[in-house]
Amino acid sequence: MGSVHRVAVLALDGVYPFELGIPSRVFGAAEGLYEVVTCTVDGRPVHTNSDFSITVEHGPDALRMADTVVIPPFATSLIAREAPAAVTEALACLAPGTRIVSICTGAFVLAAAGLLDGRPATTHWALAGVFREWFPHIALDPDVLFIDDGDVLTSAGAASGVDVCLHVVRKDHGSEVANRVARICVVPPWRDGGQAQYIDQPVPDASANGTAATRQWALENLHEPLNLAELADHARMSLRTFARRFSEEVGTSPGRWLIQQRVARARHLLESTDLPVDDVAARVGFATGTSLRQHLHAVIGVSPLAYRRTFRGVAGENH
Repeated sequence: MGSVHRVAVLALDGVYPFELGIPSRVFGAAEGLYEVVTCTVDGRPVHTNSDFSITVEHGPDALRMADTVVIPPFATSLIAREAPAAVTEALACLAPGTRIVSICTGAFVLAAAGLLDGRPATTHWALAGVFREWFPHIALDPDVLFIDDGDVLTSAGAASGVDVCLHVVRKDHGSEVANRVARICVVPPWRDGGQAQYIDQPVPDASANGTAATRQWALENLHEPLNLAELADHARMSLRTFARRFSEEVGTSPGRWLIQQRVARARHLLESTDLPVDDVAARVGFATGTSLRQHLHAVIGVSPLAYRRTFRGVAGENH
């Protein structure tokens, strides 16, 4: 992306202040690569779901100029099967090819406006029943953090807005930039979109030893063919106890987490080095280049060669 990417954040009535600020915070930390403006459908102030209103500087004209539009969530009491006319008219201003990102209840607006027809989507898990009842023609997956369907991305509640915005930065500019943004924002640099939205037992026993030290050890030894037994042994836990505590703390299984970390490390190496695919695979703990290709394709749908070309313009049989 050679020029500043314009992001318009559409604040609707009842908007959640926390999520409203996520795009500006995340994209604003990306070294001047994005310009973020907040707008409303008519340029007038809107009530938040808290005890204050907000005044913005922009109206629907900001949507016409945007490369990406983000729709933060709003109070659940305001969701509707049909979008208000003013919202529909505002979204009709979008230029063809504009990327659209929704957070939580923002997916209801996209669905009501017909922008999710024939697409996969997600929203907050607690609203899945209503969403399916109102929009049965949309392939809803309420168990994931976010879904990237090309020019339309939908995400779950609250912190998943951070995840999807970081994903957009990574998609646009690579993992090195996204990781720097994450460090500035003091948030995890990578939570896979397919990760579960919620954890049944999110707070482990305070007296129990956690798995953080073992996770750090695993990251330092990704080049090794680590397995569950080795991880449990390092944590000095039984296999069963380790797997349970790991899932409680991380929200996914140790095996899936390891694959996520290996793929993330591989992406960084593909972006930042000229190492052949087999060497990249060896450095991140995949047995073969073929294994790396399979896992990378499962996550982002492209080959290592295609991925590297996106960020480095490098071609060749071994890359």
